[in-house]
Amino acid sequence: MARLAAGVPDARLDDPTPCPEYTVGVLLVHLTGLAVAFRDAARKDLGPTTDTAPDPAATPLPADWREELPRALGELAEAWRDPAAWTGMTRAGSVDLPGEIAGAVAVDELVIHGWDLARATGQEYAPDQAALRAAYDFLLAAAEDESRGGGIFGPVVSVPDDAPLLDRAVGLSGRDPAWTPPATP
Repeated sequence: MARLAAGVPDARLDDPTPCPEYTVGVLLVHLTGLAVAFRDAARKDLGPTTDTAPDPAATPLPADWREELPRALGELAEAWRDPAAWTGMTRAGSVDLPGEIAGAVAVDELVIHGWDLARATGQEYAPDQAALRAAYDFLLAAAEDESRGGGIFGPVVSVPDDAPLLDRAVGLSGRDPAWTPPATP
């Protein structure tokens, strides 16, 4: 994710992403916020960063985002290396949940939003296979849970069973794996 963010030119910050309500800049705000929130969730450091639902559109992209986002992502990864992060209860986005579920949500967010950022900015994307498998399994379970109404990010997009795992995960997230940015005039 940090590599993808480093590859975003300033001229692309207002470009659309596969998330209809997010520009590239708003997606970067979201990624920074989720990295901090899930870092604190892993640490069980509950407070303002874990008690609020995300609203990235209401937050401007900080001038130092190129330093802040990689730092937050590094801290997120370090926090989840602690086995205690995966146990007990925690909170993220104002939702109380078991540590193991919070970890799964964090992985899913990074994998799917990594695809969003790569696709929106024309970058190559090959997520870690273990993280991709975990995100796929998480999204599949959510899609099969009728009480949740299908996809987490939107209605599931049908993808052939023999499609690459990333495409199937993207479809389960409510995105079209064939999405490309609109042509510029």
